[in-house]
Amino acid sequence: MTDSLCWLLAIAVTLVFFFPLYWAVSTSLRNPADTFTVTGIGIPFINFTPTLDNFRTELSTPEGFRALRTSLFVSISATLLALGLGMPAAYALARFRFWSNADITVWFLSQRVLPPVATLIPFYIVFRNIGLLDTPWALILINTTFVLPFVVVIMRQTFLDLPVELEESAMVDGASYFGAFLRIALPLAAPAAAATAMIIFAFTWNEFLFSSSLGITQTKMMPAHMAGAVDTRGIQFWFMATRALIAMVPPVLLALLAQRYIVRGLTLGAVKG
Repeated sequence: MTDSLCWLLAIAVTLVFFFPLYWAVSTSLRNPADTFTVTGIGIPFINFTPTLDNFRTELSTPEGFRALRTSLFVSISATLLALGLGMPAAYALARFRFWSNADITVWFLSQRVLPPVATLIPFYIVFRNIGLLDTPWALILINTTFVLPFVVVIMRQTFLDLPVELEESAMVDGASYFGAFLRIALPLAAPAAAATAMIIFAFTWNEFLFSSSLGITQTKMMPAHMAGAVDTRGIQFWFMATRALIAMVPPVLLALLAQRYIVRGLTLGAVKG
């Protein structure tokens, strides 16, 4: 009896969380007029005749294609740049002793405590003065700045969990510190790096504040483009649902492709014997 109640509760919770996704799919397949006239829970082929016109319209407009392309370029570039800068810093904090490693790590982590909106006006003035306003390079630099602390904190703990004897053996054989990092530590930490990459990619992909403020016309990312479904007639729910589903495709595909590495990365160092 208890197991049955647990299963029913689990199914009910799952349905609650999946209902917004189902509603987005249902709304994206409707004609604009059906958005407000369909009764029931909007089951395709039962409550209305589905159509792909909303997807055709969205993918054929230059704004939608440009927003998707900008999101991919900015998210991938910021992820690679943050990993390239953050992993050597994390390795240094894990293997070398500075005046206070803990304080430096806390300082990196404190950068996430700062509200991003507090830096909006300074960033706007700086990028306007150097000519990077409304360019993808501005969004790449900003997103790298805000996701870099995640890379440093997560990867530092990963490197601390790796046996230092492996790197010492490589250095006995003639490898430098950089060689030990590149050939020994980095391959062993690859699963954690993949998991970290997925986390910071998701943060960058979902960024709205700077994209809507600094990407004035040419560099709006998908979240800012989704907000553009509001016009003088109100919210265009069919386009909002279509854009939301299109925006979900790249991160979901990336997560499925990297699922094995993500699970290994998140559980690395969880059990020590």
